[in-house]
Amino acid sequence: MFNVTIIAVGKLKEKYYAQAVEEYSKRLTAYCKFQLIELPEYRLPEDPSPAQIAEGLSREGKLIREKLPKGAWFCVLTPEGKKLSSEGFAETLAAVKTGGCSAACFLLGSSCGIAPEIKALADLKLSFSDMTFPHHLARVMLLEQLYRAESIQAGTRYHK
Repeated sequence: MFNVTIIAVGKLKEKYYAQAVEEYSKRLTAYCKFQLIELPEYRLPEDPSPAQIAEGLSREGKLIREKLPKGAWFCVLTPEGKKLSSEGFAETLAAVKTGGCSAACFLLGSSCGIAPEIKALADLKLSFSDMTFPHHLARVMLLEQLYRAESIQAGTRYHK
């Protein structure tokens, strides 16, 4: 069975986001072995300097690196990433699977972004939109799109 890991920097606080994450996580288990890893966001001062942000991203990067599954195809969600349709995303995941990879890992960084050295490790940099979304909502969106991609591959009626 295909393994999917999501690494998310920051904790979910809102109950409605947590419920959505729980629902899509449960749905995904029909298609893959799924794991969600939450890492703490580095605490920054109220008005951080660029150097303080860089330090925070570097520290988060060390934690992320420790949690990356060995040998997994790695996708980073970032504003400058490639935009795909749901069908295109499903095709990308299918190609990963047929290419012999048994695991995929997706990263949602903190509110300040992702360290450049972590982005450089990505097999794919992905963007949902030119719009900005809260990180908690992006987590739900990623889970929904993973479920949709698996549904497309399985030929179910979820995706219309």
